[in-house]
Amino acid sequence: MANIAAGYGHLGRSGLDDLVLGKLYDRRVVVRLLGYVLAYKRWTVMAMIGMFGYILTTVSQPLLIAWGINSVISPDDDGSRWQSIHIIGLIFLGNALANMVFNYIQYYFLARVSVNVLYDLGTQMFNHLQGQATSFFDRNEVGRIMSRVQNDVLQLQEFLDVAVITLGDVAMLVFIAAVMFWLNPTLALVTMSSMPILVVIMLIWQRYSRPAFILVRTALSAVNGSLQENISGVRVSQSMNRQGLNVQRFDGLNTEHLDATLRVSMLSASVLPVVEVLTVVSLGLAVVVGGRMTFNGTLEVGFLVAFLLYVHRFFEPIRTLAQQYTQVQRAMASGARIFELLDIEPELVDRPDADEMPTIKGDIRFENVSFSYTEGTEVLHDIDLRIEAGQSVALVGLTGAGKTTMLSLVARFYDATSGRVAIDGIDVRDVTRQSLNRQMSMVLQEPFLYSTTVKENIRYGHRDKTDDDVMAAARAVGAHEFIMKLEDGYDTMLQQRGNNLSMGQRQLVSFARAVVADPRILMLDEATANIDSQTERVIQEAIGKVLHGRTSIIVAHRLTTIVGADKIVVLEGGRIKEVGTHGQLLALKGVYARLYAMNFGEDLWGSGGDLSAERAGADMLGDFTVEFEGR
Repeated sequence: MANIAAGYGHLGRSGLDDLVLGKLYDRRVVVRLLGYVLAYKRWTVMAMIGMFGYILTTVSQPLLIAWGINSVISPDDDGSRWQSIHIIGLIFLGNALANMVFNYIQYYFLARVSVNVLYDLGTQMFNHLQGQATSFFDRNEVGRIMSRVQNDVLQLQEFLDVAVITLGDVAMLVFIAAVMFWLNPTLALVTMSSMPILVVIMLIWQRYSRPAFILVRTALSAVNGSLQENISGVRVSQSMNRQGLNVQRFDGLNTEHLDATLRVSMLSASVLPVVEVLTVVSLGLAVVVGGRMTFNGTLEVGFLVAFLLYVHRFFEPIRTLAQQYTQVQRAMASGARIFELLDIEPELVDRPDADEMPTIKGDIRFENVSFSYTEGTEVLHDIDLRIEAGQSVALVGLTGAGKTTMLSLVARFYDATSGRVAIDGIDVRDVTRQSLNRQMSMVLQEPFLYSTTVKENIRYGHRDKTDDDVMAAARAVGAHEFIMKLEDGYDTMLQQRGNNLSMGQRQLVSFARAVVADPRILMLDEATANIDSQTERVIQEAIGKVLHGRTSIIVAHRLTTIVGADKIVVLEGGRIKEVGTHGQLLALKGVYARLYAMNFGEDLWGSGGDLSAERAGADMLGDFTVEFEGR
C-alpha cells in the first residue's frame, strides 16, 4: 500500500485523485448517470416494463402452486377439483411463458440502454481530454488517465448491466414481503426475525470492505501507470539493461494488486455463507411454526408450501444483492472517478469575448514575460524580445534555459504567468486558440506519426488540403522521393508511431505536415537532433525555401541549423543573456562564445582565435554536440 500511495505524491492542482472511496449509494453519481440513461427514455421504459412484468409473474408462481395443492387435497369429490387443476396448469404455463418474455424484454432493452450510455460517456471523456491544457498532462500519468477512460468506464458498464436487476431484486423483496404478510402476518414476522442479524452483519462487513475496494482500484491504476511507462520507455530500459529492476518493481505493484484483490474476494466470499445460514434458519422457523398452524387448521397446506417457496425466494435477491454489493460499490467509485475527471475545467480556455485571429503577418513580441510551471518556481524571468515578421530567430542555451517554454507560450500551450505574448500587436489570450494555431506549425524533436497512411499523416489537422497540396508539401521538404519508393506511395499504411520508416523519414513526414498548412509562423524544436547528416542536408536545403517569407523560431543543438539565423537569442537560467547574429555573438566573447569554444576547442581569447564571420561560419558546419534541451 505504501508503494501505491507514494505514486500519488506528484498530483498537483487539478490532478486526478485515485483515492476516491466508493459508497454503496452515491447520490451525485446516480443522479448524473440517470441523466445519461434518460436520454434513451423509450428503451428505459421498456426495460422497466419488462422488469416489473418479470417480478409479478415470478411472485405469482408460488400462489398458483398453492392453489393447485389446495385443489388436489380439497374434500370435494364431485370431479370439479380435477377441472380446477387443469385450469391452474394452463394458467401456470401461461405465467411461465409470460415470465420468459418479460425477462427477455428486460435484458434486451437494458443492454441497448447501457451500451449507448457507455458510448456517450466514453466519447465525452475523450472529447474532454482533448480540450485539456498541456499542463493537465504534465501532472497526470498517461496510464492513470487511461485507467479512468478504460477500466472505470468498463466497471460502470458492468454496473449498468446489473443496475435494473438490482432494482428488480429490491422490488422483488418488497413484493414477496407484501405477499407473505398477506398470507399470514404472524408467520411472516417469525420467518423474517433473522433479518436484523443480517443487517448488523452487513454494517460490520461494510466497514472492512470499503477500504479494500478502493485499494484494489488504486493498485490497478498504479499497475496501469507502470505498464504504460515501461512499454513507452522500452528502448531506454533495454539500452540501460534495466529490465530486471523494472520487472521487480512491476512485480511488486502487481503483487499489491493481487493481495488487494484476494482480500476483496475473501470479504465477498464471507457474506454468502451468512446468507445461506440465515436462509436455512428462516426455512426451519417456517416449517416448525407453519407446520403447527397447518396441524391446527389455521393454515392450509398449499399456503404453507407457498410460504416456504417465498422464504427461499426472499433470500435469493438478498444473496444476489450480497454478490453484487462489491460490484455496486466499485461502480460507485468508478462513477465518482469518471465524473471527477469530467468536472476538471480546462485551465486554458478562450475568453468569452475572444475574436478570430486575423491573417498573421508574423511580428512576435514577448513583453516582460515571466512563467512558472508550478507555483513559486519561475522558469522564465522578465523576457523582453521582439521577433520581426519574416525573421528567422534561433534560441540557444543549456538544458532548462527556457527555450521550449518560449515556443510553448507562442503556440499558447500555456499562458504567461505575467506579462504578455503578442502577435502582430494582439495578445494571444484575446483570440481563439483554433484561429491562432491554424496559422502556425511546430516540428518537434521526436516526430509522432499516427497509424494511418502517409498522406493522412501529412494532411492531419488540415482536412481541407487536397492530395496535390500534400505532395507539394512533401516536395518542399524533400520527402516526395522516398515516399514514392514506398510500397503504396502516399497510401502506404504506417505502423505504430511510423516504425516502418527510418527516424529521418519520419522527421521529413513531420516537416511536410508542418508546412502543408502554409503557416505564417513556423517553430522547430530541435527538429534535426535525431536525424543523420544526409537527411539533415536534405532538410537544410528545404528549410531555406520553407522559411522564406515566414517568421521562424528555431531551437537546435546543431549550429548548421541556426548559423544563418537573422537573430540568435542566448538564454541562461530563464533570462536573455545575449542577442545578435552569429558573428556578433562570437565577438562579444560571452556565453555564446564560451559554448562555441567549449565544443570546437577554439581559443577565442588568445592570439590564435580567429573571430571573423567567415571563419566562424565555416567552422560551424560541424555538429554542435552539446545537447540543448529546454522546457
